[in-house]
Amino acid sequence: MEFQNGKSIFLQIADSITDKVVNGEFPAGKKIPSVRELAAEMGVNPNTIMRTYSELQAMNIIENQRGIGYFVNENAPKIILESKREEFFKQILPEFLKQAQLLGISATELKKHIEKIN
Repeated sequence: MEFQNGKSIFLQIADSITDKVVNGEFPAGKKIPSVRELAAEMGVNPNTIMRTYSELQAMNIIENQRGIGYFVNENAPKIILESKREEFFKQILPEFLKQAQLLGISATELKKHIEKIN
């Protein structure tokens, strides 16, 4: 995974994990890679993964079963989709529309391009 500037690495890894939960690569109720396994796979310090896992636990995306490992919460896909939709409508879409307005792109033109995608 290539990391981008401007966003903490642990949050980028958390986004990657949540994407894998939503697309079914990490199914609800199943074990995810250990801290050491994921750190080695991502090429980061295990403390970074611990911080990622702590963040995901706080969001109720994963849970730690002591001595066994980390597992995807049964409600994780729903929690993630609700969170991502909220982020889209509160942050991403307003910024997108602001940029479209600055560029002089009309609602009609946007609609035409959206229809092409669908």
